[in-house]
Amino acid sequence: MMELHNIEFERRDGVGILTLNRPEVLNSISREMQDEIRAVLAEVDNSPECRALVITGAGRGFSAGADLSKIDMTPDEGLLDRIDPGKLLSEAYNPTVRLLDKLRVPTIAAVNGVAAGAGASLALQCDMIIAHSKASFIQSFAKIGMIPDAGASWTLVNKIGYARAMGLCMTGMRLDAAKAKEWGLVWEVSDTCLEDAIALASELAVMPTLALVALRKLLSLGCHQDIHQQLDIETRTQSELGKSPDFIEGVTAFMEKRPAVFTGR
Repeated sequence: MMELHNIEFERRDGVGILTLNRPEVLNSISREMQDEIRAVLAEVDNSPECRALVITGAGRGFSAGADLSKIDMTPDEGLLDRIDPGKLLSEAYNPTVRLLDKLRVPTIAAVNGVAAGAGASLALQCDMIIAHSKASFIQSFAKIGMIPDAGASWTLVNKIGYARAMGLCMTGMRLDAAKAKEWGLVWEVSDTCLEDAIALASELAVMPTLALVALRKLLSLGCHQDIHQQLDIETRTQSELGKSPDFIEGVTAFMEKRPAVFTGR
């Protein structure tokens, strides 16, 4: 497996524990982090002794989402091609979602703090979520002129329903852990979420893994559209939105630490 700089990975008996490890930036997700996550997922997929996987974040948060500081917003003729979100999704984010969706072991997210944007998408893609009582989920995409991606437009609707998903995504409101449990987004709320997630994973690790993973597939097929079709739709839509002035303004304002001025274009 490749050398890890942005995440950590350890094994405890039959449980793998993947920790997003950029606490200085609230575990913002870079392309390099995505590469490392996929390397670990491949390792888990090829390790029969690993029977369950826990994903969590180091420090005070799960993940603040995509690392926008990596985007070169220089206003030149190559800007639109350079910042095309669809390309980044196709090359980095969607492959991670597809691996998680087909992973040969059950997955649990231990959400220890804020999970925003693509960070929330990663947590939502896990089979189950155990959240800290002070954790929260934020669909922050609309604030920079985008839509939920990395599978979130699929997982949200299918986990909490159309009306709640629409409200969260349009307003960008913070959904606290207690309300997330009430809505059915998380399995449990606990002040010892990582320990409880590992304990649950240990239970799952001694259960029939093939049956658990088959259950994931069957429940997904019970929804109106599979996630792979949704990923393609997300990617095309993000590419279109990546050409909009409001997206450029949203990211520029974020990087300049000022309120964005959107024009609806």
